[in-house]
Amino acid sequence: MPSPARSRPPTLDEVAERAGVSRTVVSRVVNNGPHVSRAKREAVEKAVLELGYTPNRAARALVTQQTGAVVLAVSGDGPEVFGDPFFAQIIVGASAALEKTDLHLVLSLATPVHGRQRLKAFLQTRGADGVMLVAMRGDDPLIDIAEQSGLPTVFVGLPMRGTPPFYVDVDNAGGSRTATEHLLRDGRRRIAMITGPEDTAVGRERRRGYAEALLLAGLEPYAVVPGDFLEDGGAGAMRTLLSTHPDLDAVVAANDNMAAGALRVLRESGRTVPGDVAVVGFDDLPVAVHTDPKLTTVHQPVQALGRESARMLVDLLDGSRPESFILPTKLVVRESA
Repeated sequence: MPSPARSRPPTLDEVAERAGVSRTVVSRVVNNGPHVSRAKREAVEKAVLELGYTPNRAARALVTQQTGAVVLAVSGDGPEVFGDPFFAQIIVGASAALEKTDLHLVLSLATPVHGRQRLKAFLQTRGADGVMLVAMRGDDPLIDIAEQSGLPTVFVGLPMRGTPPFYVDVDNAGGSRTATEHLLRDGRRRIAMITGPEDTAVGRERRRGYAEALLLAGLEPYAVVPGDFLEDGGAGAMRTLLSTHPDLDAVVAANDNMAAGALRVLRESGRTVPGDVAVVGFDDLPVAVHTDPKLTTVHQPVQALGRESARMLVDLLDGSRPESFILPTKLVVRESA
């Protein structure tokens, strides 16, 4: 039975003390988060019932001056960025994590001029309680904007420079290394790479994994051409590779969109896949099963990336200090390699 009426509602710390666990564990239980043992979950649920604790942000906002909104800010040049399946999956994951809270998700496209100004004004006027930053490039001004706001901030993927205190990322280097090793085991030796943008951490890390796999095999990187994560960019990079290295026998593309563009150009040039040239992508988004042939690719848990980032932000808003972590990747073998 709930405890007798009191002058104020019970706090998260009181629930944690009653359950004999940390406030981080309590936060994860009430927000339906992962990584909590059955025993601890049951102890928290019992304490919640006994104390009559209600994780109602709307009510707490009257006291704490919280707005009940968090921002998912994407660094991009135009609204078409939200049409990219990668970002769509991030949004799905973040929305799922916030579904059982009273927090609203606000999407912000921080275009180079007006978008950044709008976001800066929104955060400075405390229009939100916290921020998730996605797709940071180089010395992205969004990083300073979020820092100056003083709001809790979670990075969805590491930035190019420095390591922020709170982030969720995937094993980009390890995934790219696995893709390259798969091609090496298949007997490929003239393996080229179409990288991501050079001013992104994800582009840098996936290129590093490719180079490490070749180094361990006693080989040098065969040919590297920068890309832009777009299908047309992958097609252009593939044309460059065919003109400069016509004897290549495999390509690692830093994402599925560019791999799809590479497959199109290889087909147009009369090359067979995987007979003449094997192709591996990265992401395992829906495009991977709609290419011809179907794409061998590195699966990264994109929805989980958005979901765990949102859960981390919820923990921060509840006063906890969650630990940052890296999500695993795995190779999905189909027809292209």
